[in-house]
Amino acid sequence: MVSPIVDQIAEENTEKLNVVKVNTDENLETASKYGITSIPALYVFKDGEVAKTIIGARPKPALEDELSDFI
Repeated sequence: MVSPIVDQIAEENTEKLNVVKVNTDENLETASKYGITSIPALYVFKDGEVAKTIIGARPKPALEDELSDFI
């Protein structure tokens, strides 16, 4: 599962990163707005805009590498 890994990264980077989780089954409008068709889907926002999209599970080192520009 990606959620525990994302939680760990968030805890290690509290001053640089805010994590918001959305249940796409309960929030169909949000899923549609961002074109989410696969989960897990991670969207990184910077200044209110999507700066990076990560689709699919990754081990922690790979996810940290993908997020390195933001953390």
